Amino acid sequence: MAVKIDHQFSATAERLWEVLGKPDRVDWVPGVQRCVLEGDVRSLTLPGAGDIKERILFHSNEKKIIEYSCFEAPGALQTHHARMEVVPNPQGCQLLWQAEVTPAHIEAFIRNSMEGCLVRLEQLLDS
Repeated sequence: MAVKIDHQFSATAERLWEVLGKPDRVDWVPGVQRCVLEGDVRSLTLPGAGDIKERILFHSNEKKIIEYSCFEAPGALQTHHARMEVVPNPQGCQLLWQAEVTPAHIEAFIRNSMEGCLVRLEQLLDS
């Protein structure tokens, strides 16, 4: 199963990509206390959730796409693969964000986390 987000921003694609296109920038992710990027591995510390490691699988500034996969996390997460794409349009830009996770019961947690990120992104882009 997959969690899919299709969100319209009034900001330009370039402005949104300034945030999302930097794998070590996580001020838009609620709860992250620390982020370290070493090569293609991003290590995150989240209070209550623990330490998470993600691998950046694909990153293109030209296409405004980033793909990443969580390969180390506490709890029941078995697989995780996510893709974000920023698409310009006349109203600003659209964020197409998809995360495939197993087991399926984790999807609600992932969706809530993604929606929290959208709120924070809107706040950052409005400031």
